[in-house]
Amino acid sequence: MSSLHLAAAIDHPGVYEAAPYAELALLAEGGALDFVTLGDSFARPGLDALAVAARLAPGTGRIGLVPTVTTTHTEPFHVQAAVATLDWVSHGRAGWAVEVSETEAQARLFGRRRAAPPEQLWQEAGEFADVAARLWDSWEDDAEIRDVPTGRFIDRDKLHYVDFEGRAFSVRGPSIVPRPPQGHPVTVVDATDPWAREAAARHADVALVRSSSLTRADAARAELRGLATRFGRDPDTLRVFAALVVDLGGGEYAAEPGHGGGPLPTAEGPVYRGGPVDLAELIADWHRAGAVDGFHLTPVEPRRDLERLVNGTVALLQHRGLFRTFYPGSTLREHLGLARPANRYAALAGEPS
Repeated sequence: MSSLHLAAAIDHPGVYEAAPYAELALLAEGGALDFVTLGDSFARPGLDALAVAARLAPGTGRIGLVPTVTTTHTEPFHVQAAVATLDWVSHGRAGWAVEVSETEAQARLFGRRRAAPPEQLWQEAGEFADVAARLWDSWEDDAEIRDVPTGRFIDRDKLHYVDFEGRAFSVRGPSIVPRPPQGHPVTVVDATDPWAREAAARHADVALVRSSSLTRADAARAELRGLATRFGRDPDTLRVFAALVVDLGGGEYAAEPGHGGGPLPTAEGPVYRGGPVDLAELIADWHRAGAVDGFHLTPVEPRRDLERLVNGTVALLQHRGLFRTFYPGSTLREHLGLARPANRYAALAGEPS
């Protein structure tokens, strides 16, 4: 059985200061969670998730930081540089959750184009992720030489033009930021939407699925792994997490009717309401069955539910030997058991002509 992975959202709607986010990130880090996410959207006012993650980086030491980044109406060159910067300032703990913007109201904020159908937006998002990965590879790991006597900072032979031409983007490169510590920061995609599944199978390191039963989660994982194989990927390089909203306000009481065997479907997605012990049982059962590689949990009440999750559910899973008690490494890729990607351009440069 593969290792269990856990992540949590630390969204704080209406909060415009760093301290509450930092408190939640440190709480999650105390439970050795793989990463925390910060939501973002052009549909509502709020702080920029990527900037908040950068603020959290110096105050945390091990936990992964995964802000939501909207790929619609934005430019891959700018976004990849910002995500690479987050990976540098966090010493290899960055990820990004790819999202699209579907509404006409959001399109009007930019005024450059009309809203597009989901199929087109997710095709563009996949292209966006492809461009970002190429730009992260545009600097070889040893491109910086910093030779003071000769005044040479960069070995220009180890910088590469990406020369990407796609349907939505034309990008030459190279990046303005050296290759990130992880090679590629971790890419997360919510693959619940059918249009998002291809992008997740092609480009995601972690795919989220909003399934209200073990059977559906297992089917979604199998579908994503099958697509990844079809696209030429090793399916074992893709982690599939069940995404649940959790309401642990009931303390140690039993789960509400219907939650004992799994969460209940709602318009907002699957919701689990009950106690930390029952949630631990659900997590253990789904993972033991091989239906998912991990869970992404969104607390209904951020402080209360995350505290009960870490001190109750996670502590019980650790006591049973089902979840780690310390981080196995220093980077988010190491937490997830994912290898650092090889640089595609360095490999080509090393081939005999």
